[in-house]
Amino acid sequence: MEPVIVDPRQTTPEERAMYIEQAKKLFDFNNTIPFTPEHSAAMLKLFGERIGTNSMVQPRLKGVCFDQVRIGDNVMVMPDCLMMARGEITIEDNAMIAANVQLISNNHDLHDRMLLLCKPVRICRKAWVGAGATILPGVTVGENAVVAASAVVTKEVPANAIVAGNPAKIIKMIKD
Repeated sequence: MEPVIVDPRQTTPEERAMYIEQAKKLFDFNNTIPFTPEHSAAMLKLFGERIGTNSMVQPRLKGVCFDQVRIGDNVMVMPDCLMMARGEITIEDNAMIAANVQLISNNHDLHDRMLLLCKPVRICRKAWVGAGATILPGVTVGENAVVAASAVVTKEVPANAIVAGNPAKIIKMIKD
């Protein structure tokens, strides 16, 4: 998959205003008491209709481009998740994202480091990403797969696979 190239030096005034507005929404989200009506409202302002029913994202959330994040139903995202979503992040139904996970859908060009190379990240249904794991641009974590704590995932994870390490490798398959 070829990356989408984004040059932040070419940001329009409208795009800049949108980024500033998202930063304010993120601040509001991170500074409300979790599991309160105010927190739920702040979460909806941040994600809009792109978050499914019965899903919870816990603060402190970090990242950019939350308009490029889609979260399904019954998803749990634990505290301190980093979502660098310039290239899009999709978290499907019933997925679990543990604390301190990094979902990174953009990287920098090796020659012109201001250029962003963007590829989508997809966490499929019922997948579980363990604490401190990093999912890099262009990666799909397959349905019902498990990413071990602190794993660095650089390539696709098949359905029902358990991956661990840096770079992550399949260590076991989940049997039906």
